[in-house]
Amino acid sequence: MVNEKNRYACRLASFALLIIHCVGLVACGSAPDNSGESQQPDLAAAQKTYNWKLVTTWPKNLPALGTAPVRFAERVKIMSGGRLNIKVYAAGELVPAFGVFDAVSQGNAQMGHGAAYYWRGKIPVAAMFATVPFGFLPQEMNAWLQYGGGLELWREAYAPFNLRPMIGGNSGMQMAGWFNTEIKSLADIQGLKMRIPGLGGEVFQRAGGIAVATPGSEVFTALQTGVIDATEWVGPYNDMALGLHTIGKYYYYPGWHEPGSALEAIVNIDAWNSLPEDLQMIIDVANTAMNQEMLNEFTARNASALRTLVDVHNVQLRKLPDDVLKEFRKIAEVVVRENAQGDKLSQRVYQSFIDFKKETMAYYAITDKAYAEHR
Repeated sequence: MVNEKNRYACRLASFALLIIHCVGLVACGSAPDNSGESQQPDLAAAQKTYNWKLVTTWPKNLPALGTAPVRFAERVKIMSGGRLNIKVYAAGELVPAFGVFDAVSQGNAQMGHGAAYYWRGKIPVAAMFATVPFGFLPQEMNAWLQYGGGLELWREAYAPFNLRPMIGGNSGMQMAGWFNTEIKSLADIQGLKMRIPGLGGEVFQRAGGIAVATPGSEVFTALQTGVIDATEWVGPYNDMALGLHTIGKYYYYPGWHEPGSALEAIVNIDAWNSLPEDLQMIIDVANTAMNQEMLNEFTARNASALRTLVDVHNVQLRKLPDDVLKEFRKIAEVVVRENAQGDKLSQRVYQSFIDFKKETMAYYAITDKAYAEHR
């Protein structure tokens, strides 16, 4: 009996050791590994190639505005090791210039590049994320969007349209535009047909002019054929590239309507969410580089282009009369305030903008402005 009990105890002990051994093998990974099923999606995402379309509002090969998205796409391809390929389409190649917003919103293109004030008809407050008459200078605009809460409000405004906006460049301080009649007083504005978008166009209209929305690819022809009497575009660098100096008689400054115009890159939210985190980061980083590089390019090229326009092409440079600028500013304050009355989000955008402007103006007065007066 004793021997039988001992043999049973030995068998029980052996079975227990076998169970422990098997558990140990599983813990150490020696047992069959079925975890590949959960890891497979991440691996697939890391190896997947994405092919995107980027539509723009700009004429093909237009310096800075048109070429910046192309450089952006090239850099994304290199940084992603070819996993994200973006084909850029100029205005009219895939969709019309003013069809960019809808194309990206609806997913017909994954990305777009343009200016937020083009979409005022859909989102009235969108214009404030591009530029505001007598508003921010370029550095102030970048600061408000990135560190003053502007970008968060911008994304909130675009979210219902399935869009994620990003700062896509800045054209710097602009010129007031090209006129075929001399502007000596407000009387010369009355009935004048001018290509001028956004809130600046609303101000111009209330001052007695006629604001016309014309895409960049049609500006030259419109001015040449008399469809419009005047046009603003950007500044010397871009304006000379479009040949506006060959048909515009007077070149006016300052660009009261667009003191620091931010461009936008928009991404379809569904397309954005389909990307792995590293590709999302690559887009953000490449876009940040595009934003700063564009401002640098305009700052450098506008100066030399203006010299060429005046010294070589004999462009007649003029300053808008003070009384005209004062009236524009008075009207602008009303237009911008009224533009923000539509809904609570618009009111929040307006208040954020105004509060940030007060702070930066106070600091600007004792820094850049004070220095520039004595440089």
